[in-house]
Amino acid sequence: MARYTGPVCRLCRRESASGSKPGEKVKLFLKGERCLSKKCAVERRTAAPGQKANTKNRPKVSEFGKQLREKQKMRRIYGVLEKQFENYFDKASRSKGQTGASLLALLETRLDNVVYRLNLATSRAQARQLVRHRHFIVNGKRVNIPSMQVRPGDGIAVVESSTKSPLFGALTEYAKGRRVPGWLEFNEQELKAKVLAKPARADIDTNVEEQLIVEYYSR
Repeated sequence: MARYTGPVCRLCRRESASGSKPGEKVKLFLKGERCLSKKCAVERRTAAPGQKANTKNRPKVSEFGKQLREKQKMRRIYGVLEKQFENYFDKASRSKGQTGASLLALLETRLDNVVYRLNLATSRAQARQLVRHRHFIVNGKRVNIPSMQVRPGDGIAVVESSTKSPLFGALTEYAKGRRVPGWLEFNEQELKAKVLAKPARADIDTNVEEQLIVEYYSR
């Protein structure tokens, strides 16, 4: 399956340089803990890739430009390609309720994102790799599809043999003290989780303006 394999720090720098406010730091948290340290590329370099730092004479961004950048930002945060994202939007537009909130809920309930939200991975990319390597069970069945949609009532657990891995030991330490969203229930000792409900917009802390994305596809 196709996926982006280039340097991810460039993506954060692009979004920061194209932010609505000059000097605003936009972090997509694509590298986990590194994004919270001084090594973060957004902290060290404010210019877009291939450009010199200049926040004073930036050209005015059109409404279409704002909509495009917001769409790109959400797509990159969740690590989906263009066609995948269009399919998610089409599905959200056919569902009941607000299209933007439905789109976010669909992306949040991807299995790789749920693993990330449970703090069993430091980034969504790492969560995707863990799922691909068959470290998780959903409703008693071992799975390896990161885009799998989970639903209320679904049970998620780490494979028993994987719980003894040093990797999950380190991730368990990483997870301590970190908040799990209210729509998920997680047992840190047994490394088991349950989906309690479909996430509402208020439960999702992703920093995006989903209405701009709706406007982009409604042109």
